Amino acid sequence: MIKMTSRRVDGVTILDIGGRITLGEGSTQLRDSIRQLLAAGEKRILVNLGEVSYIDSSGLGELVSAFTAVRAEGGELKLLNLTRKVHDLLQITKLYTVFDVHDDETSAIASFAAA
Repeated sequence: MIKMTSRRVDGVTILDIGGRITLGEGSTQLRDSIRQLLAAGEKRILVNLGEVSYIDSSGLGELVSAFTAVRAEGGELKLLNLTRKVHDLLQITKLYTVFDVHDDETSAIASFAAA
């Protein structure tokens, strides 16, 4: 089970996620949240993974799929606060180079304005 909240800061929607993003409910919840944001016209999305304890291949696939969906709509999806486990997983899978990853919220939000 994952917990998710969204908030807006300077025109960027921040999706705070906690728990485990795994096959089934976790990845479905992530997919639905991203789709709802896109449907509402949100194009600048920052996914805060600071409270995510575990992510499996399905969850990783969902992140890639969310990234692609946002891009297809002309938007940007960036990642924030990767835990060590998630960071290592992105390095191993070579996905670290695909995502724009930030360690602090202020610089992450500023990076949208610069883009």
